[in-house]
Amino acid sequence: MFGQQTHNKHKLILKMNMTKNLFLTMLLTLFTLTMYSCKTKKLAAKPVPVPVEKPAPPVEEKKPAPAPEKEEAPALVEKPNFNLDNIQFEFNSFVLKTSSFPILDKAVTEMKKSPDTKFILNGYSSAEGTPEHNMQLSVDRANAVKSYFINAGLNGNNFTVVGHGDKNPISSNNSEEGRILNRRTEIKVQK
Repeated sequence: MFGQQTHNKHKLILKMNMTKNLFLTMLLTLFTLTMYSCKTKKLAAKPVPVPVEKPAPPVEEKKPAPAPEKEEAPALVEKPNFNLDNIQFEFNSFVLKTSSFPILDKAVTEMKKSPDTKFILNGYSSAEGTPEHNMQLSVDRANAVKSYFINAGLNGNNFTVVGHGDKNPISSNNSEEGRILNRRTEIKVQK
């Protein structure tokens, strides 16, 4: 029995040696094939640039002096229009409604006409929820508009964010249509 265990150990060692040799042979073969398939890249000779002749400078002809032009009145700069509609939001969210994007784009265009003007972004909510939640939501809504303006290239220092919660509704909170109108941010020029 003792001899049987020794014999089994020798068989196991032989199998392990054969497996190791087979593995090394396969590894060597794979390495050789990989090296053979990698071809060296030839350096391409750079073409020699052809010298380019410079054209002769043009000969200037003397022209009579131009008649003095009449001074035109300076072009009138269009005054920015900051009377913008409400910017609306989804229910219980500071995600802008897609219908608000054209209004915001118009606001950006007008604000770029007067880059030093300061604005107050007044955020509001409808009456659903606690007063604390509505206050935070109104601040988040005003900040969402500010972020839109900053991403459009406006100076963030020109905007002051104010949250009003469900105060100052522009419509009744007794109907869904009224609550939709109250979920808004208004843009006012800071005086």
